[in-house]
Amino acid sequence: MTYIHKTKIFSLLLVIIIFISTLLNGQTIPEKPYPPMLVNDFAGIFNVEQTRFLEEKLVRFNDTTSNQITVVSVKSLDGNSPSMYATDIGLKWYVGQKDFDNGIVILIKPKLNNSDKGHAYIAVGYGLEPAIPDAIAKRVVENEMIPSFRNGNYFEGINKATDILMSLSAGEITSDEYSNHNRPDGFVSLIPFLALVIVLLIIRNSRSRTHGISSHGNGSLLTALWLGSIMGNSSRHSGSWNNFTGNGSGFGGGGFGGFGGGSFGGGGAGGSW
Repeated sequence: MTYIHKTKIFSLLLVIIIFISTLLNGQTIPEKPYPPMLVNDFAGIFNVEQTRFLEEKLVRFNDTTSNQITVVSVKSLDGNSPSMYATDIGLKWYVGQKDFDNGIVILIKPKLNNSDKGHAYIAVGYGLEPAIPDAIAKRVVENEMIPSFRNGNYFEGINKATDILMSLSAGEITSDEYSNHNRPDGFVSLIPFLALVIVLLIIRNSRSRTHGISSHGNGSLLTALWLGSIMGNSSRHSGSWNNFTGNGSGFGGGGFGGFGGGSFGGGGAGGSW
């Protein structure tokens, strides 16, 4: 039996397990919304304006790319794991397009009190798993969502996460580009600048020993610091990831037409706080 055949069999078994789980837990998964909505805030973590902004943003993205991202908040997971709950929503609601399996479910179970634990999970449809592998989904949860969630700002976390997921699924950025962008403090991007400063310091010290410190040497150092400042600002402001957000208030398209028959196979990742 070849590796490809083994992989197909494993995927089929996984789908069967998820399908059986969906039947057993069907009563705990919310029914597909009618009229259809991409933002389904059963836990009440968004206000009216935030819900409208996210809905319009995700509808615009769906209309432009056919990729479907749905945001679902629930007060309880009813004993299910976040991964199973999010995947079951994707399967029961048929998030994504039938021929492309290009759906994403962002599940949030908010932290309701100090003794409670909050959970977040991103379930990724078959067709988007190459663009959003599990490790990247995990990073989006940990870097974009949970820090804001800890402060009680669910809208900010979801807004940032959807920006990233939209750019990844639309091919605007690769998973490697996102990973590199999120290295701590942008240190890698500063290496050329630091090397330039070191070289200029060596040259200046060499001149000071023979001719004294010159104004030209000081000017070169100041120039290097100025360039470094520009590079630092560029690195800090390169976080605008997608072209689908818009201003929110000027949305003029129609509403969401409904989910298209997508499927899920267990791809995704999550975290808790």
